[in-house]
Amino acid sequence: MSETARAERARAIGRELAQEMLARRQEALNSREEALAELAGGARRGLGGPGGATTAGHLVAEGDSWFDYPFFDVIQLLEDEHGYDVESVAHMGDAIEEMAYGGSQLADFLRCLEKLERRGVRPKAVLLSGGGNDVAGDVFSMLLNHQRSPLAGLNAKVVEGVIDERIRDAYVTILGAVTESCRAKFGHEVPILLHGYARPVPDGRGFWGGAWFLPGPWLEPGFRQKGFANREDRIRLAGELIDRFNEMIRQVAELPDFDHVHYLDLRPALSNGDDYKDSWGNELHPTRSGFQAVTRIFVEALQGL
Repeated sequence: MSETARAERARAIGRELAQEMLARRQEALNSREEALAELAGGARRGLGGPGGATTAGHLVAEGDSWFDYPFFDVIQLLEDEHGYDVESVAHMGDAIEEMAYGGSQLADFLRCLEKLERRGVRPKAVLLSGGGNDVAGDVFSMLLNHQRSPLAGLNAKVVEGVIDERIRDAYVTILGAVTESCRAKFGHEVPILLHGYARPVPDGRGFWGGAWFLPGPWLEPGFRQKGFANREDRIRLAGELIDRFNEMIRQVAELPDFDHVHYLDLRPALSNGDDYKDSWGNELHPTRSGFQAVTRIFVEALQGL
């Protein structure tokens, strides 16, 4: 194939990709318009038309892969299916300690606030997702005592140190930073929504199977290393860990000076029973329908602010 022909073929492929993506985005925009029309009282109105609503509200998000996942996540669904506009600095793989102490996400978060401030927009809420990467993956096995040990299962002291001290302190730190940043930019506190994930199933599935360079699995290797071969035991222990994590998040949201912080319990949205594959795409991330169920909980909370 000549260089000219190759270039023309590349341009044609680019046009095809653009057309495919434009069609996909049009579907999302149609869903967004329907959501905004429903908010406006059922009258279907074009986006940006005379008197038409253009957004359900402005949000700022900081977090991990639940806010930054390929093809669908909470942020994408809030925008495409519920009509919100979201400024997001979330990045898959980020740990809550990095968000709290690393400075990079906070600097990007401040830039988002500055953009809204320049446009005269006050955010309806800040969304925060973090902590999953602090306990999953390579570090997960340290939370477990071996299946044959006298105290098989979660190591209470290690779990307490990681969740109730390390992650809790990081959350309080980042909440303080976000609260102070919003006060500085807008003159008042902005509601902050937190969540504690849901009970996963450690079945060894990673992203798209987790083969070769793809991420995951994040839980099964640790269970296998510590001798837990029975899936029911794995599900039970993973559930206990998530319940402990949720309790910590709930307690943080109830601390003095955090009246503007709201804890969302996402556990009812995702199943860890026999039908779990309808909810979970892999060990740590929901399916599209699972993310939709999770996002509805966020929407209900946002509408109640």
